[in-house]
Amino acid sequence: MEVPPHATRRATVRRLPGGAQASDRVAVEEPLEIRVDGTAVAVTMRTPGHDEELALGFCLTEGLDPVAAHPTADLAANVVEVDAPGADLRAIQRSFYTSSSCGVCGKGALEAVAVDAPRVESDLAVPFAVLAALPTALTEAQAGFALTGGLHATGLFSPDGTLLCTREDVGRHNAMDKVVGWAFGAGLLPLSRSVLCVSGRLSFELVQKAAVAGCPVLVAVGAPSSLAVELADDRGLTLCGFVRDGSATVYTHPDRILA
Repeated sequence: MEVPPHATRRATVRRLPGGAQASDRVAVEEPLEIRVDGTAVAVTMRTPGHDEELALGFCLTEGLDPVAAHPTADLAANVVEVDAPGADLRAIQRSFYTSSSCGVCGKGALEAVAVDAPRVESDLAVPFAVLAALPTALTEAQAGFALTGGLHATGLFSPDGTLLCTREDVGRHNAMDKVVGWAFGAGLLPLSRSVLCVSGRLSFELVQKAAVAGCPVLVAVGAPSSLAVELADDRGLTLCGFVRDGSATVYTHPDRILA
């Protein structure tokens, strides 16, 4: 996978010990404003690249039923316009200002982030050997991380472990939105026959986004939060954490994993 243009930037650094001056690459973090039918609904700190996918995935997982995303008519920098006819923006009950570290910080109650999503009903079964190999396959596709060490990733896989799409971003929730937006454009939603794998920990919002996308299995190299486990159990997702070194911890709905 190639690193999108403008996703990394050169920085002059000093190596210690020794004090040698060198050039290094860092991941770019810039704001992106998402507009729905001309109305600004969100500003997210993201890594440039696949911005239309990010905007589509964000709107999809917020229940806004988008149909397309594109640059604004005046080609404004760091702004994406989303077409979502009939979207009731007054029904959005929270501020959409998010940071790269956490997309749900500051929400006062679960009700403030609730998004209607049917319970995931899927007979998908994944062999443990396939599941155990996903984090390695994702890492090998992280060209931006290899350059900077500063990007999260989400990968979409088929049941046999084939990587369908991977996206990187300074925000883990943005990486997920980019993949969901890509899947929307490819006509793959709902993701009832797919597996999502993330490079870090499992937060409530990542589970929420996977549930809205209809994905039955969500895998991570890190740990889930208590609320992530609760939501996965409630929405019918199989949640797998600590998937590394030939082992995994399955927190919810383990029947989908064939040992």
